Amino acid sequence: MADTLSCFHCSEPVRSAGAILPDPAYPERVFCCHGCRSVFETIHQEGLDGFYDFRSAPAATPRSLSESDLGRLRELDHPAAQESFVAPVRGAMEAQLLIGGITCAACIWLLENHLARHPGVESFSINHTTQRARLVWSPESARLSDLLIAIHELGYTASPYHADEAEQALKVENRSAIIRLLVAGIGTMQSMMLAVPLYFDMISDVTPEFIQLFRWFSLLVATPVVAYSARPFFTNAIRDLKARHFTMDVPVATAIGLAYIASAWVTVSGGGEVYFESVCMFTFFLALGRYIETRARYRAGLTGKALGNYQPRIATLIRDGESDVVPAHQLQTGDRIRVKPGETLAVDGVIVHGHSTLNQAALTGEYLPESHQPGDEVFAGSINGENPLEIEVSRTGSQTRLSGILRILDRVQSDKPRVARMADRIAAVFVSRVLVIAPLVWLGWWLAGSDHAFDITLSVLVVTCPCALSLATPTALTSATLTLRKLGFLPTRGHTLESLGEIDTIVFDKTGTLTEGRLHLLDTKPLGGLSSGQALAVAAGLERHSEHPISRVFAGMAAEAVSDVHNHLGEGLTGQWQGRPVAIGHRAFIAAHTKATPPPVPEDGAGIDLWLSVDGQVEACFLIDDRIRDDAREAIQTLQSRGIATIMLSGDRSGHVDRVARELGIDRAIGGASPETKLSYLQGLADENRKIMMVGDGLNDLPSMAGATVSVAMGSATDLTQYRADAILLSGRLSLLTRAIDASRATRRIIRQNMLWALGYNLLALPLAAAGLVPPWLAAIGMSLSSLVVVLNALRLSRDAGEKDATSFPEPGERGQHKMSVTGG
Repeated sequence: MADTLSCFHCSEPVRSAGAILPDPAYPERVFCCHGCRSVFETIHQEGLDGFYDFRSAPAATPRSLSESDLGRLRELDHPAAQESFVAPVRGAMEAQLLIGGITCAACIWLLENHLARHPGVESFSINHTTQRARLVWSPESARLSDLLIAIHELGYTASPYHADEAEQALKVENRSAIIRLLVAGIGTMQSMMLAVPLYFDMISDVTPEFIQLFRWFSLLVATPVVAYSARPFFTNAIRDLKARHFTMDVPVATAIGLAYIASAWVTVSGGGEVYFESVCMFTFFLALGRYIETRARYRAGLTGKALGNYQPRIATLIRDGESDVVPAHQLQTGDRIRVKPGETLAVDGVIVHGHSTLNQAALTGEYLPESHQPGDEVFAGSINGENPLEIEVSRTGSQTRLSGILRILDRVQSDKPRVARMADRIAAVFVSRVLVIAPLVWLGWWLAGSDHAFDITLSVLVVTCPCALSLATPTALTSATLTLRKLGFLPTRGHTLESLGEIDTIVFDKTGTLTEGRLHLLDTKPLGGLSSGQALAVAAGLERHSEHPISRVFAGMAAEAVSDVHNHLGEGLTGQWQGRPVAIGHRAFIAAHTKATPPPVPEDGAGIDLWLSVDGQVEACFLIDDRIRDDAREAIQTLQSRGIATIMLSGDRSGHVDRVARELGIDRAIGGASPETKLSYLQGLADENRKIMMVGDGLNDLPSMAGATVSVAMGSATDLTQYRADAILLSGRLSLLTRAIDASRATRRIIRQNMLWALGYNLLALPLAAAGLVPPWLAAIGMSLSSLVVVLNALRLSRDAGEKDATSFPEPGERGQHKMSVTGG
């Protein structure tokens, strides 16, 4: 046994005298400490020994947990400590964690399989890109701290995910990518400065000694490029070879490694050509592509953090008439907080006192502020306008609507659509074929007696690197998803974006979807001596004494003083105004309190007719109904111009449904439909090979949404409806449906363009390189340009949102005034 050995688990050096050898039958299983031995035994007992076969980096040396460490982990079992990173989900709890110590895909495989064997764990998945984990477990079967301790026992760390920590990790990765790019860029410039004069005979009468000096200097320049800038390619290639799953890193690492070794050998022993400039250039362009990819993830992470920043860490708590600034995570349901002008709401709640405008761009994408008054529900992330508000807390921490949006974003970004999986399979097959073709090319040229067999083989490996093929799909999907999110359309499933482009039929619910889902005053008809304004003021004076939903129509209006008000449940209100009896209610109620019968109203299916009498005489009629959304008609017409059929399915009475359908120009409308009827109708459409989108907002829409190709929930929909939907229309603007469909079709078109370009380039470049027509340096440029074309083509998807991008996320303190009608709507 050698004097110095390596730990079987963490690969740390250990002297033979202090080594731990539990089983002499396996002399290679030497451990540096009892911690590594314990971790190995745990992995071995659970049958997860494959971890040691697939890992591409040494495992972390486990650190024994101290009492204080255990105490801190046990504190995370307290509900108050879990508010910021744990949320209930389908009878279990979901925690967002940040995992430390992950070095390769094998680490993720080990952790996911290890946690899956613990009782109470329903699912555990890790995003390798962000090193964020999603843990779903049953609190009745296991404590969160026990599961975190299980992660620590394997030598990794687990902590609650917070946006600041994630941003720091993204910054470190971004900084590392910049340094690698700079090193490769400097190496490329220096090596080209030395190589170009020799390539193009720009220097005459060059002695062999001078050329050899150039080669040694090029070796000095290329070494840090290969050792540092190209290191991720070698690391990933070794991992892929162990896992027997080839990615583009395998030919990349092969080309860089062979070119560098061959050039170094020629420099030391003398001989033909060197390829240091091609090595540096190839590494630089690849590092540039990786930097662009890292930068995109960094920006996506900052977008998520920007949303998180709209949920401040502190709030002003009102207790016994006194105000005190407290951490937002200490707020509980039922507390009251004060929000000053320009401040951002830290929680969801209901306005108790005050009137103000709120900018909810972070949640809806709608940049115009909207007026709010007592009784209105407000959400964390909204920016208060011109007046202070007093709010009663209803949801805090991870329960807020803003936190829910962040969780959905995480979920949809971790899903891989069908087209992305197909591109990965094509790239893997292409790589495996290139690795077979390259040695055959070398053999053929070598047998032909060519002195350039190695150059040609190197060009084949470089020029056919499937970087463009691997980037063709994810860059387009990411660009389109972030663009739609900024506009207020949030895809919640990985398949949503590619399925939207196939839609040929859209089925709408009525209430809350095509209409606003709340009553509005549509018309006031004076019938006596009172003007419209006077009639409205008297009606508002009466209705302010009622809790009926109709009373909200008159909230916020100028009201006359009405005394001795009596509420006749389900019928109307009576009182005294200026010493005269007044009444408001439906036709039969007014007829019983007046000397005359109210005149008839047109039978056009409109909503509610409300009558006002003064001194026994009918003075006014108010027409009240749910109002059609402002952009509904334009949205329907635009969809129809795209060749998309529009259908309305509603549980409301048929007359009302037909009236709304006529106003909007909808192709077909069906009223009085139960949830079962809606689902049956959608199944009939599906049998006709229709691709259906269902747009709804209520629990009664869930069955029919499940039968659609794509289901879209309105931003005002119930939590369960939003959870089950494939997308959420955060802003409630129906015009975004057209934008989403157009974005999907544009995304599919750009993906096809990218795929055709990437495949066409590789299929064309391969025979040219194999024929010896492409030198290695030109192969590096061609490969990089093909990747750049794909990325720039995908980024075109974000241009459509340019006019909205500047207004989607206004700075705190920006305020605007939204015009309101007399109904307060």
